[in-house]
Amino acid sequence: QVQLAESGGGLVQPGGSLRLSCVASGRIASISTMGWYRQAPGKERELVAIINNGGITEYGDSVKGRFTISRDNAKSTVYLQMNNLKPEDTDVYFCYYKRYGGGPPTDYWGKGTLVTVSS
Repeated sequence: QVQLAESGGGLVQPGGSLRLSCVASGRIASISTMGWYRQAPGKERELVAIINNGGITEYGDSVKGRFTISRDNAKSTVYLQMNNLKPEDTDVYFCYYKRYGGGPPTDYWGKGTLVTVSS
């Protein structure tokens, strides 16, 4: 099993910034993808950003140019720097970890951290 511990959510005004962090522990793999998804009540979970071991990233269309994902492989930690936040970014943000090796790829999810963008 892989455990994910998220931090950094909260309330911010429109145009402001927040930084989310997620630390993975447990059966950490040498090859993995880490990242963030978000979900509002009644809606499907959507991609925010993901990054692999080699630093290759993928972003959801709605956050391109505003959010930046990074990771520290030595610390098994992924970060999401969110700038120019908008009210529509209000969501629960879930950390994501995809483990490769030792069997079929396996997805793990954090419990989520709430981001609220409001004046």
